[in-house]
Amino acid sequence: MQTITPYLYYADVDAAMRVLADAFGFEETLRYTGPEGYVSHAEMRLGDAEIMLGDPGDTYRPPAELGASTHGTHIYIADVDAVCERARAAGLEITEGPTDKVYGDRSFSARDAEGHEWFVATPIADASA
Repeated sequence: MQTITPYLYYADVDAAMRVLADAFGFEETLRYTGPEGYVSHAEMRLGDAEIMLGDPGDTYRPPAELGASTHGTHIYIADVDAVCERARAAGLEITEGPTDKVYGDRSFSARDAEGHEWFVATPIADASA
C-alpha cells in the first residue's frame, strides 16, 4: 500500500480542526494533547483521504507567519458549490469562486486563517477525451 498524507502546521491545531470539519467535512480520527495543554498532533479523514495536523514547534511555520504560500492541498468532493458556501461560512477566504475549468473540473480556491491554500473540485467532464 502507498499513500501520501499532507502534514499541515497550525499554531492552533484545535481551531484548525473545527474549521476544517465545518468547511470541508473532515472528521477527527486522532488527537494528541501534550502536557502543555494544547493539541500537538492530530489526524482527520475525508472519505478515504487523510491529513495530519501539528503544532509548528520551533523550526516550522504556518504559511501566514512566513507571508507566503508554501503548498496547496487539493480535494475532490461531490458538490463544489455547496462546499464553497460551507467554507465561506466557516471563515475561509475564497480566493477564487466556483469556476468551470478547461481541464474538466469545477473548482474553487480558498485560504484558511493560517495561510494554508485549499483547492476544491468536482469533476464535470472527461478532459482526456
